[in-house]
Amino acid sequence: MTLKNEPRIVVLGAGSVGCFIGGAWLAAGCEVGFVGRDSVRREIADHGIGLSDQDGWRIHLAPDLIDFATKPAALRKADIVALTVKSPGTAAAAKEIARHAKPGATVISFQNGIGNADLLKRLLPKFEIVQAMVPYNVVRLGPGRWHRASWGDLTAADTEATRALAARIGNRPGRLVLARDMVAVSWGKLLLNLNNAINALSGQTILEELGQRDYRRVLAAAMVETLELLDAAGIAPVATGPIPPKLMPHAIGAPDFVFRNLMLRVQKIDPKARSSMADDFAANRATEIDYLNGEVVKLASSLGREAPVNGAIVDLVRQAEMGIARTWNAAELRAHVLEGHRGVEIFGY
Repeated sequence: MTLKNEPRIVVLGAGSVGCFIGGAWLAAGCEVGFVGRDSVRREIADHGIGLSDQDGWRIHLAPDLIDFATKPAALRKADIVALTVKSPGTAAAAKEIARHAKPGATVISFQNGIGNADLLKRLLPKFEIVQAMVPYNVVRLGPGRWHRASWGDLTAADTEATRALAARIGNRPGRLVLARDMVAVSWGKLLLNLNNAINALSGQTILEELGQRDYRRVLAAAMVETLELLDAAGIAPVATGPIPPKLMPHAIGAPDFVFRNLMLRVQKIDPKARSSMADDFAANRATEIDYLNGEVVKLASSLGREAPVNGAIVDLVRQAEMGIARTWNAAELRAHVLEGHRGVEIFGY
């Protein structure tokens, strides 16, 4: 049951992540509406929203509980806009918010990458922009059913609006953790998101891909390169999991028996989970590569340096977007991406 005078939340871009977040908040008693594609609206109208996670939580929200619109005019009721569109759609979403939402509303950017909040601040000067982070994968299990497939809590910048929202949600699924330095948090998340492209290029589930050390060696090298650049830029990424960022590549690149016992026991990954970029490949959509490994290449350029590992991954994703060489086995990917790269030889990658 929602409270009187409860702030109205509208999830803009309600796909898998948006339906999970909005559904979890609705289940927690928040007043939530959704804006998304008509195909999702029809699915929810027929089946409602079913949510689950790897800890055993299950809930079903009946169709009559869900206010789902396909037109951005629904934003006019929003006190809080939870923005979950893919990063290439940020500018277009900002235009819809500016046109339909009331000035002064809070816009929380639950998007990949580093620069979306800054872009929104430039495009939406009359709104309160809050940077946030989604640490987990959400997979679609069937009509109207979405499953949180990995570990972590939503994190957002500490503001008056997010403090009130976090208190309202409480310690329920969809809970919101607050942070003062979201740039550091976002870079910590991006370190893990460097696997997004590798998983897509593998053509396998995340669990299958991470079970092969040569894929992990590529990921570890991409992380080492990123950490070196962040150190040069004076940015200290915040851990978004149980392992500190500087130790993450060594844990990732470790031999199989160490990795399985150290990482997979701590980071629960659903066997069905694939990266969002793998979904983009399957749907022939443009990817978020510019907002993932591309952010590392951009940082390197700003420092007058290069990022050969992440740059090579960006190039492969660009080829895949054009339908060229969409899948790479582990040995081929390692040989192609890491050829001539210094790496960290003592750790075997």
